Amino acid sequence: MASRCELDLVIKAGTIIDGLQTPRYRADIGIKDGKVAQISGHIAADRASQVIDAAGKIVAPGFVDLHTHYDSQIFWDPWCTMSGWHGVTSVVIGNCGFGFAPCKPEDRERTMLSLVRNEAVPLETMRQGMPWDWVSFREYLESVERTPKGVNVMSFVPLAPLYGYVVGTDEAKQRPATDAELAQMCDLLVEGMEVGGCGISAQILGSEGNVQLDHDGTPMVTDLMSQRDLSAFCRAMGSLGRGVAQVTGDLGTAEVMARESGRPVIWNALLAEGALNQHGGMKISPKTAIDRLQELNEKEGLRVFAQALTTNFASQFTFEDYNLADAIPAWKDTCMGTMDEKMAKFADPERRKVLKAIHEQRGGLFGSGYVVDDIKVGWIPLDVPDGLTLQDKYEGYTIGEIAQREGKHSLDVLMDIALLGELKSGFETAMIMTPPESMKEIATSSVALPGVSDGGAHTKFVTTGRYPTELLGYWVREHKIMSLEEAHWRLSALPAQAAGLKGRGYIAEGMPADILVYDLDALDSLPAERLWDYPAGEWRLVQKAVGYDYIIVNGVITFRQGECTNETPGKLLRHGTA
Repeated sequence: MASRCELDLVIKAGTIIDGLQTPRYRADIGIKDGKVAQISGHIAADRASQVIDAAGKIVAPGFVDLHTHYDSQIFWDPWCTMSGWHGVTSVVIGNCGFGFAPCKPEDRERTMLSLVRNEAVPLETMRQGMPWDWVSFREYLESVERTPKGVNVMSFVPLAPLYGYVVGTDEAKQRPATDAELAQMCDLLVEGMEVGGCGISAQILGSEGNVQLDHDGTPMVTDLMSQRDLSAFCRAMGSLGRGVAQVTGDLGTAEVMARESGRPVIWNALLAEGALNQHGGMKISPKTAIDRLQELNEKEGLRVFAQALTTNFASQFTFEDYNLADAIPAWKDTCMGTMDEKMAKFADPERRKVLKAIHEQRGGLFGSGYVVDDIKVGWIPLDVPDGLTLQDKYEGYTIGEIAQREGKHSLDVLMDIALLGELKSGFETAMIMTPPESMKEIATSSVALPGVSDGGAHTKFVTTGRYPTELLGYWVREHKIMSLEEAHWRLSALPAQAAGLKGRGYIAEGMPADILVYDLDALDSLPAERLWDYPAGEWRLVQKAVGYDYIIVNGVITFRQGECTNETPGKLLRHGTA
């Protein structure tokens, strides 16, 4: 007879959606030593030390978030929130070519500065929050492995640090790498993949109209990458016969990378018709992009996936450290400099004339084209002169309402309120609602991976890390753009397959037990709020989730009814291994 409590956990009577598009069914799941030991119609409760009653609930695989920037946050937030709150059990870091290894000790400050503006990670937060106990990429992964984790983590080998380590970041912007330097960078790339990196990543947006810039307003080093260098990196990855590339840039660049490497490529990003994100809209229509992607995949033998933005989009921002206007040179210049310099620029009437003319020409604000009159004043800090009076006067009103009341141009209102709050006044854009038929077009296309989370980046501006909850609770439950079975496949098994993340993304006997138990009717994202929980006393904008009864990582409960259990069962996932 089997001994009692031979299982660690039993999930009883749940409706299982396994992530493989198998039609849903009711069963019990037994978990032992972090893996699914048994799936059957009945498992006695007294066989396990813990029992979850999942009657009436969905039991599904944890989500796989392919596009995150938790490269620094993982060291102070083991659960990689927001992602961890929204059912994500595995994340991929090192996206867009940005990261922290390899890095010489004398280059650490410069490396952190590279992430301050383009991904809006506060500098002092990184200084205080990262251990910096590495130089090589191997040592960085070892540091991540030592760090307690509430999610599983896999990493690209980002290309920007390779330039920084071999050529020097600023030097590499001024001249081409020599043949010897390029060969050394390719060797480092291969070494990084041999110790567990899943492939290469890069942002290649060029020097014009780029919203993701370095701390000094210049393009990122990978934005200036030559075709020679890109081909060499792709071929180096391809020489290993495994790996995947990620690129933020034109679809044509993704095609080149797939041809040169012979490996899959994840392209960012596919947007619905009329949709926007912090970068603005797409340069080509969704249909054109989807048609070309299908040709590449079905006729030309090039495996190119598209990360699709599957959330309705809104942004909150202050001008204290705002970078998402950088695509427009006049706005970029206005938003750069010391605090005193920026305030002088905001107050300059001649500069305002230029910005008003640009605004009239473009018909919207910043690269995303926000309707300025619809922007709401979210908050004014109390610690500025007359802070309480200013709050009563402006908070909760739109720029358009205030402009009409005060007889001012809308941009004057926006910039005056920014100045009154010493550039710390907060503004909220209206939610840009994507029509369901437009979302269905991209989200159900054969090439689409849901997202884009950007978890760990732009944390004072956007909350797109909620995307799994929005896909299930809004697009599937409310608008039925796809079946629940398809949604879970796209959220778990498909991204795991795309990234070569072995052994994750679906529920089966013998598989790691990354499992969610949730109430579909209750699933939702809570309103946005500011949390002052970053190192150095910094704040971030978040949206938490409701409806997840249990989030389980490697067989251990990490969240119960939305509350963190403080368990850290996450693992470093090295590409090429189970």
